[in-house]
Amino acid sequence: MTGQNRIGRIALDDFRHTALGDVGSTNTECLIRARAGDPGLHWITAARQISGRGRRGRAWASEPGNLYASLLLIDPAPMEKLHSLPLAVAVAVHRAIQVVMPPGSNPVSIKWPNDILIAGKKCCGILLEGEGLPDGHHALVIGCGINVALAPDHGLYPVTSLQAEGATVSPDELFAHLFRSMGEALNVWNCGEGIAEIIAQWRSAAGGIGQKITVNLPDRSLSGRFEGIDEDGRLMLDLGAGTVQRIAAGDVFFG
Repeated sequence: MTGQNRIGRIALDDFRHTALGDVGSTNTECLIRARAGDPGLHWITAARQISGRGRRGRAWASEPGNLYASLLLIDPAPMEKLHSLPLAVAVAVHRAIQVVMPPGSNPVSIKWPNDILIAGKKCCGILLEGEGLPDGHHALVIGCGINVALAPDHGLYPVTSLQAEGATVSPDELFAHLFRSMGEALNVWNCGEGIAEIIAQWRSAAGGIGQKITVNLPDRSLSGRFEGIDEDGRLMLDLGAGTVQRIAAGDVFFG
């Protein structure tokens, strides 16, 4: 997805892939290449990350055995439409994980906005980062850390790995599925024009709708009933007494 606000299908052959050994962070590698003029649609994978990071600057343990993959996009959509991209990414990662799970395994679901859970345990971290480039274009990086063999405890949620849930898959095999599912999801998303279909796919895979949740915001916590997401992808939290709070960003906890 390159060129200013391009709308149209992307062929899988349009994507490139560079596999590395030890890196600081696959997201950082993508941004370095973007600053040097990389045209985007470029996957960077690594065997290990020395300085992996999660949302809000949290450290992300990244030892060999798991999948560490980042996709560089240049000018993926008008800025006002980028808010829906995390939902498309969640759909893609969910699909890649679901396809490698054995019959009868625990359910795979999406926790708003884009965490992937297996039986309520987190198995994936997704981090989107972007920056303006000197030539006026905008770089956006989709970073995915998926627990294949290891389940490092990051302290916020219960965690699991695909192998602990019965999947016999290697990081390389899982990446092949992610490579395809991400291309498919980005085509449906279509620079933000396909948000309605992405939201429909997201809802079909969502976990916790109708349950009591707590959402941690930067300045406070809110508890209520998870009513799903609206047409812009915002979480709808029923606080009771007819009040529904729409939330654009926050950390969700069930129960």
